[in-house]
Amino acid sequence: MFEEKPDKKNVAMKIQMPDGTVKEVSFEQLALSNNLASQALVRLLIKKGVITSQEFMDSMQEMQKSHYRNPDE
Repeated sequence: MFEEKPDKKNVAMKIQMPDGTVKEVSFEQLALSNNLASQALVRLLIKKGVITSQEFMDSMQEMQKSHYRNPDE
């Protein structure tokens, strides 16, 4: 997943692997990994019937309203 080597200024974190090597992870790679994990979690919750697609969409709209307010308001 983390094939590209990030620029030194874009390193978000370093991970020590079980073999002792250190992998550098960029902010972009970290954001992508977080996004993929979130998508997988939502899909699993919907598949298992814990939530519906509509409940997820409603929750996303609520979050957008509360976190991304119109500056003219």
